[in-house]
Amino acid sequence: MIQRLDEVMLYVNDQETAKAFWTEKLGFIVTSDTEDHGMRTIVLRPSNDAQTAIVLHNKQKIQALDLGISTETPSLMFATDAIDDLYQTFKDKGITVGELVEMPQGRVFNFADEENNYFAVKQV
Repeated sequence: MIQRLDEVMLYVNDQETAKAFWTEKLGFIVTSDTEDHGMRTIVLRPSNDAQTAIVLHNKQKIQALDLGISTETPSLMFATDAIDDLYQTFKDKGITVGELVEMPQGRVFNFADEENNYFAVKQV
């Protein structure tokens, strides 16, 4: 039985730029940054006790392994109980954000990283 989502793999062109985006603009922390056999793996979490991590991989190196996996960005949905504050914080930091909209599941907005990968945040 699957118990929880453990890691979300993001395949990026520039790991340093992606790391800076997630840490400097979104406040994530680096819980691991390792290199093994020429493959760097950066593990990020919103807090030390967060159950799910984002793992940054070099897109070109993963594609060269020819594992048959898609290196396109997955659709990630984050949750917050203070969506108005978070929306304004993202705007103040110069993060590309979409409109804050009302959806059947609640209020939601999209935001983009430095490589124009889009993610979403919903109010819980």
